[in-house]
Amino acid sequence: MNDETKEFLKASLRTIPDYPRPGVMFRDVTTLMGNPQAFRRAIDELVFPYAGGKADKIAGVEARGFILGGAMAHQLSAGFVPIRKKGKLPYETVRIAYSLEYGIDEMEMHRDAIQPGERVLLVDDLIATGGTAVAAVNLLRQMGAEIVAACFIVDLPDLGGRKKLEELGVNVRTLLEFEGD
Repeated sequence: MNDETKEFLKASLRTIPDYPRPGVMFRDVTTLMGNPQAFRRAIDELVFPYAGGKADKIAGVEARGFILGGAMAHQLSAGFVPIRKKGKLPYETVRIAYSLEYGIDEMEMHRDAIQPGERVLLVDDLIATGGTAVAAVNLLRQMGAEIVAACFIVDLPDLGGRKKLEELGVNVRTLLEFEGD
């Protein structure tokens, strides 16, 4: 990605100081998604390396991963798999627990959403500590998926999420980095 595109995408984000707690600089991608040119460029940059049938499915993590994942699936002519919070899917599910800052949560997907050997791109808006992304990778692998890569618009490298995914052997693609949290 060239510097002009990177700067354009960075300028399309909104930064909210002290949210959700003092000292945090929240990187809000909804402004990027609301800007048609920025949204298109972000999706194009996320999918570019995977064109030509390199992914069978796009797995999006609730909720902003759904928005990105649907657009990516369309661009790549791939299927879309929602990974949701526990209790939101109507059919038989597989579930995995993962740690949050103040407890444990669970995410799930339909049992028949992934067939063994399918090539899957995981997508979410942001990678921070990596807890959600690592859990999603483990859930997909539990179903026999081959993880092609994990894609994010924003990486907060100081929080270590990217490194955790790479330690699992997952290729990570991010468009923007912001130091700190």
